[in-house]
Amino acid sequence: MSNTIKVGIADLNVARVPDILVTYALGSCVGICLYDAASKVAGLSHIMLPVSDPSKDGPLAQPFRFADTAIPLLVKKMEQLGANRARMRAKIAGGAKMFAATGNTAISNIGMRNVIAVKASLAEMKIAIIAEDTGKDFGRTVFFGPSDGVMIVKSASKGEWSF
Repeated sequence: MSNTIKVGIADLNVARVPDILVTYALGSCVGICLYDAASKVAGLSHIMLPVSDPSKDGPLAQPFRFADTAIPLLVKKMEQLGANRARMRAKIAGGAKMFAATGNTAISNIGMRNVIAVKASLAEMKIAIIAEDTGKDFGRTVFFGPSDGVMIVKSASKGEWSF
């Protein structure tokens, strides 16, 4: 029997077969799904912001909130379950522009900034992104499991799809 492991906003977790990871309410936030097919270990992080600022946020205050600190911690947690970073692949979703705003302000493009930061962090760790569903103007829920590495994306307004 499998368990559904909920990953909240500014949170992360890992799973082994047969469990499933899920995160809700990905608007401008980004869900990062990592998978090691050989060890059947999966990880999911729900980041809110692109980069931490220790001068404002304190040293690693709420590190799961930021792309630059959450992704390395997710990788480490997966490695503790037997995953190997060299075999990890990523799938990402979210980073939407949820509210119409005039201009290209930091607030109006936070989703795009989150996606850019996630991609930079994954590239720095040499983890390839093999699928993504980012941007646009709608929220998403993501389900991700270690049995096959398939990410299921659901949206109230757009339906359901997987990759």
